[in-house]
Amino acid sequence: MGSRALGLARACHPGPAVAVTILGGVLFASAGNTAVRTLLGVLAVLTGQLSIGWSNDLVDGARDTAVGRVDKPLAAGEIDRTLLGRAVLLALVVTVPASLALGWRAGLVHLVAVASGWLYNLWLKSTPASPLPYLVAFGALPAIATLALPEPRWPSALLLLAAGLIGAGAHFGNVLPDLPDDVATGVLGLPHRIGGPASAVSAAVLVLAATALVLLGPGHRSVLSDLIAPAAVLALVAYGLRPSLAVRRSATAFRATMLCAAIDVALIAVRGGLG
Repeated sequence: MGSRALGLARACHPGPAVAVTILGGVLFASAGNTAVRTLLGVLAVLTGQLSIGWSNDLVDGARDTAVGRVDKPLAAGEIDRTLLGRAVLLALVVTVPASLALGWRAGLVHLVAVASGWLYNLWLKSTPASPLPYLVAFGALPAIATLALPEPRWPSALLLLAAGLIGAGAHFGNVLPDLPDDVATGVLGLPHRIGGPASAVSAAVLVLAATALVLLGPGHRSVLSDLIAPAAVLALVAYGLRPSLAVRRSATAFRATMLCAAIDVALIAVRGGLG
């Protein structure tokens, strides 16, 4: 039982799932939601991410086995398809009511974000439109937070676009370590078509553009927002680019992108951009 539970935990793509859930929770709180509403939002985001991560491994099971992905619990035989399918179903069963409990507006936007993740898994990951689901899903997070308020409202368009660009940047960074395996099994998203170095540069440009939009968006200015945070983002972008430009299989670019996302969300919270 313990090994199967560990396999399920690894199969959900725990890094991105936890990161997105934490970022979503910060956005909910900074928008002015109550503690209870914030926790409900965290539950909705977490279960949505679990459904996306588990369904990704379920859809990719045959491909992962073909290229010997021992880091994938399903391909490595740690869990079976039946168990993984049940986990996906359970996550969805919780996601839908948890999302709608935030109010129909916030719930609908979140379910669209989850559906975009599923659409990526089932189809778009092998097309030139592969960044689109990330753009939509990440871009929806600030809107879910403000639409869940007692008086629902849309956030600034600049913040929506900034969040979407972070998501697109995360896509380019996330696929870098798996590019050869993906290509070998017929997965040809936009990063695969332009290659590793160009994808790393794309991730960097998108992250920098997102940070600029956050700084241009609503909120109070300070030394932290105007100087320190952008400098930290620049340093992380440079750090993430190095191994990818050297055409090495590395998750550094993705980790750097997610850290930049954390800085941008912190900026939104500190500056009161959603309040």
